Amino acid sequence: MANEQFDAPKRVIFGLSMKLITMIIAMIMVVEVLIYLPSVANFRISWMDDRVHVAGVAARVIETVPDTMDLTPDMIGKLLSSAEAEALVIRTEGQSQLIERPDMPMPVAAYAADTRERAPLDLIAGALEILFFGSNRTMRVIGVPMDSQDVVVEVLVNEALLRQELIAYSRNIFWLSLLVASFTSFAIFLFLNGLLIRPITRLTRNMVAFQQDPDDARKIIVPSERRDEVGIAERELAAMESNLFTMLKQKQHLADLGLAVAKINHDLRNTLGSAQLLSDQVANLDDPHVQRLAPRLVNTLDRAIKFCQSVLDYGRHKSVAPKFEQVDLRALLDESASEAAIRVHPEIEWLNQVEDDVIISVDPDQIARVFTNLFKNAREALETHSLKNGDHPSILANLIVDQAQVCLTIADNGPGLSPRAKDNLFRAFEGSGRAGGTGLGLAIAKELVEAHGGALKYIPEESGTKFEICLPR
Repeated sequence: MANEQFDAPKRVIFGLSMKLITMIIAMIMVVEVLIYLPSVANFRISWMDDRVHVAGVAARVIETVPDTMDLTPDMIGKLLSSAEAEALVIRTEGQSQLIERPDMPMPVAAYAADTRERAPLDLIAGALEILFFGSNRTMRVIGVPMDSQDVVVEVLVNEALLRQELIAYSRNIFWLSLLVASFTSFAIFLFLNGLLIRPITRLTRNMVAFQQDPDDARKIIVPSERRDEVGIAERELAAMESNLFTMLKQKQHLADLGLAVAKINHDLRNTLGSAQLLSDQVANLDDPHVQRLAPRLVNTLDRAIKFCQSVLDYGRHKSVAPKFEQVDLRALLDESASEAAIRVHPEIEWLNQVEDDVIISVDPDQIARVFTNLFKNAREALETHSLKNGDHPSILANLIVDQAQVCLTIADNGPGLSPRAKDNLFRAFEGSGRAGGTGLGLAIAKELVEAHGGALKYIPEESGTKFEICLPR
């Protein structure tokens, strides 16, 4: 897929360069069209003005002819040919004179075009109408010659003559505009190619190359000295690739180290298991010194074996996407409390204050694991510490519901967390609140809650320990 993005033929056709050239040519042609419309309208009115001017010259010629002399057919033909007209009407001081070919009938004009009316939109509409819908109709051009303000002439001409010249003019304008657009776009492209296209192509190729082999430090881009946005992008990309390269190397080293630790833990657990068997046999000896030291030895070995097992379990832990179901929250809490051995505990009171009709959408297995971890931590804290003021040990679950989320609080009245545990809370192997603990339970619980789109937080209290689990509704 990445190689296809930089295939040469596809890059030429679909690349940024071709899109840029096409866009520039299209924009120039649009501008040329906006210029062409008034230009073609001006060409049409100028063409009709020329016919009117020639007709005015014919009127002066007629004025010079003596009244006793008639215009010959040859003279009439020359006058009409000079104006490219089929007939002329000259109006002076209330008098009209018709000049037409004696051998042809008087044509009937289909419409009139008055050159004295020069509204821009009307001129453009008239030019486009002739250009696209013109035929062999006869049009009557009315106007006043430039040097004969007291004379009004009407020229009957074939519309096809004007249409042919409009087509030729439009064709010339089109090729000229295309030539100008091509040269302009090529010049702009040469400028932008060095300024933008080539740097962007370099960035794109580098990202694809680095994505294919992020372990190769030679793929990290070398930023240029540019101080604009492209230079900033190059420097930021170089920094990001360098950080990613370093992180990948660190994670690779940690993975290798973790694999070695897992093997060591596995072998150590087996060795400790053998030592535990021996310690059990030693504990059965009648020697008083052995009887006094054996329990401590057994407890130490048990803690070491549990620690090794917890490290192995954390290494095997895989993040699985939650499978959401509609779950009764109160029943799920009671089930988790039973799993953590606090619901029927002889000394610890379990207080579930969540109402019966609270239904939430969660993965029941994952959320039950979160509850069980919190309940076990609370139970162990209450079992190993005596309470002040003679309070009865208890674990309380309470619920606060609003429009956006449900927030469940789980609290105990035990001794609370140590300062070290608070500072390293939710950190694996660092955030344990008891001796020999790993802190993995809270770290995994926080990860599971966040996978549901929620948050697991520690709520500071004067006494006891309190956690809050907020889940979206």
